[in-house]
Formats: sequence, C-alpha cells, structure tokens
Amino acid sequence: MEGLHAAGVRAAEVLQAGPPWLENFWITVTSLADPKCIFTVCFPLAYFLDRKVGVSVLWVGLVSEWLNVVFKWFLFGERPFWWVHESGFAGKQLVSLRQFPVSCETGPGDPSGHCMITGAALWPLVTALTALASRHSRSPVVKLIPFGTYALLLLAVGLSRVFVLAHFPHQVVGGIVAGAALGWGLQARTPAARTLGFFATTSLGLLLGSVALHRLMVAAGIDVDW
Repeated sequence: MEGLHAAGVRAAEVLQAGPPWLENFWITVTSLADPKCIFTVCFPLAYFLDRKVGVSVLWVGLVSEWLNVVFKWFLFGERPFWWVHESGFAGKQLVSLRQFPVSCETGPGDPSGHCMITGAALWPLVTALTALASRHSRSPVVKLIPFGTYALLLLAVGLSRVFVLAHFPHQVVGGIVAGAALGWGLQARTPAARTLGFFATTSLGLLLGSVALHRLMVAAGIDVDW
C-alpha cells in the first residue's frame, strides 16, 4: 500500500501545481459536493420536479450514507494529509503540498464519501433526466448529456478530493464505482409508496444497527476511531 499511497501523494502534487485559478475551483467543487447537499439541495429540487424521483434521491442517499460509514470502518484507509507525516514519507522525500481549511478531515478515508454518496444519490435524477431527454429528442448526443454531465461531475469531485488531500486516488475511484453501483441497484427498490413511519423506522434501524456494529467492533479489539 505504501507504493499506492506514494503515487497518490505525487498525483496531489501535480494537481496542486496547476494554474492558481484552479484552486478556488477545486475547493468550490469539494464544498458543493458535500454529502449534506444531497439532503438540503438535491432532494428538495428533485422532489419539486417529481415526487417519485425525489423520494428515490432521498432513499438512495440515506442508504449510501450509512453504507459509506460501515465500509470505512472495515476498510479503514489513510488520508494523505496525515499519512505523509505519520508514515515518515515527508521525512524521506521532498514533498511539496499545501494545506487547506478542508484538508484536516479525520476518520478513515476509504471509500470517498463525497464520491460514493453523491454518485449514488444523483443516479435516480440522472436516469430521470435521460428518460426526459429521450422523450423529447432522438439525438443520441442529447440523450447522453445527463450521464455525460454526471460522469464529469464525479470526475471533478474526485479530483477535488485529491487536491485538498482528503483522499488518495484509489479511494476516489472506489467511491465512484460504489456510488454508481448503489445508485443503479437501489433506484429500482425505492419504497416510494411507503408511509413516513416506514422511513422513520428504517432510519432508526440504521442508526441502532451502526451503533451495535460499532460496539461489537470495539469489543472485538478493533479501534474504529483510530
């Protein structure tokens, strides 16, 4: 893993050595792609446009958020900002990296939550826009615009996370793949016809399940809060 981490640090150096105007762009992207925006911005907008799509965005976002935490407990994953110092890498080789206010994220880093949760929750919205484009145009280019935008957005989010030293590239790739797979798999299983009580019960169940899993891992001698 040290070789993979070292390559990730070099990739971050390359990104940070880019044009100065890109710095604000990457920081803006990483801020706008915060998973909280799925619940505060994307869900309300999607729900306003189409109730079923909105519920799907909320449902997929909820489940992927929970799964991201569980995945991180099992996969752990270093974060570049801390790894370069704790591993001694910065003492062995010249490292030219800058710190940003969003760099000092703590907790496991694999997979990237920004990429995984955003990729999963936006899938229902993207498929709905693709279906809408297909009904109004026969042009394959027009039909591909939603998924093309989706792919470019996730690429930008992933690069922004590497830029601010929150994730290594392999963690970003893992988050994108997991997010797209979850979006594709969960969209068709959205309980759109269920009552508010079902969602409240499910949320409580996920919360209690994560607390129980956390306690079990700690009891087994695994420090999930390392």
